[in-house]
Amino acid sequence: MSTEASKKAFQEAQGLIPGGVNSPVRAFKSVGGIPLFISEGQGAYMEDIDGNKYVDYVQSWGPLLFGHRDESIEAAVIEAVKHGLSFGAPTQAESELAKLVISFFDSIDKVRFVNSGTEAVMSAIRLARGFTGRDDIVKFTGCYHGHSDALLVEAGSGAATFGNPSSPGVPADFTKHTLLAEYNNIESVKKCFADSQDIACIIIEPIAGNMGLVPADKEFLHELRALCDANGTLLIFDEVMSGFRASVNGAESITGVKPDIITLGKVIGGGMPVGAFGARAEIMAQLSPEGPVYQAGTLSGNPIAMAAGLAALSKLKQNARVIAVLEERGRGLVEGMQKAASQHGISMQIDTRGSMFGFFFSQKPVKNFADAAASDAAVFASFHSKMLSRGFYFACSLFETGFISTAITDAMIEETIAASAEVFKEIANG
Repeated sequence: MSTEASKKAFQEAQGLIPGGVNSPVRAFKSVGGIPLFISEGQGAYMEDIDGNKYVDYVQSWGPLLFGHRDESIEAAVIEAVKHGLSFGAPTQAESELAKLVISFFDSIDKVRFVNSGTEAVMSAIRLARGFTGRDDIVKFTGCYHGHSDALLVEAGSGAATFGNPSSPGVPADFTKHTLLAEYNNIESVKKCFADSQDIACIIIEPIAGNMGLVPADKEFLHELRALCDANGTLLIFDEVMSGFRASVNGAESITGVKPDIITLGKVIGGGMPVGAFGARAEIMAQLSPEGPVYQAGTLSGNPIAMAAGLAALSKLKQNARVIAVLEERGRGLVEGMQKAASQHGISMQIDTRGSMFGFFFSQKPVKNFADAAASDAAVFASFHSKMLSRGFYFACSLFETGFISTAITDAMIEETIAASAEVFKEIANG
């Protein structure tokens, strides 16, 4: 297949945009080749500017639960645009979407909308600090919560618990209050509490999607809840990626663990830029203008984004069983690929949660970031490239999650499995 138009577009973009992309993972650096420039999407498919079509297992990194250009969401957006793009003033759509979001979560009494997942998490942490009067936070290696300064950290040297900046431009003073723990390792969290009596919150992806799909063990989450309760610390579930993807009622409905604050994004925007954070009324009462913790955004609650979110979540509410159907399809996909891989001597670890799926080329189960990083990146890159050439678009990083949409059919799943069998044969034969 030809990708000449994408190559030319990428060359031009590199002279105008740093790295030629507006988000680093899009650059295809970890899988090789050049990013494909997309011209349109329809249902399960994306088409690039060279005219190549792909079954899309990324779905805009999660938001498109109902596929590209879902008719009801598209119609809602078009109707909203007719009344104005933005007002910087309240609209009823904000309350309608808030009511709908709250109806799904036992832990949320009130919600505030923002414009991205990064903004939602940054604001949730500020709220937790304001509510507790404490400064330190605990996060987990491998969990990504956006690119705000306090969360761009890497492990300190030796036995240090507090993180060091992982990006130039982030002062050490901004990360000195961020403590790092290992995912699914409760002893590492206990060490954080031993090192600090000033921990405002623990933030975790209860179903991690940014080191590949790595769900937290239920027992681990219950132990986190107990530690937080014992120390007056808030527990934040970052469900920007997993919210309405793993379950319609959040990770708490899967794990039985109730968080204090939840951050959301992706699906609640139906393809438009939206984030949100919510909690019980007592916590949210601390937020300005009701309380002293300041947070604001000119385009927060944008009417177009609210319309898209309302359409997406209303459709989901009317057919909540869709998540179970998509989980069955996702499981069929990864189990089929795993079987094909094993026939050619390739080890593959797989998992699904709702409409999310993940796989690693590894001989042992993946429980944390170190396990994920030890998987075979070269095999993944080869798999990605060969599947792409056959018309199947997977996430361009082994540290990302795949997504099933309602537009992806059982027949497409079977076609994908058959193509993967060809690819694994080629990889095994060198």
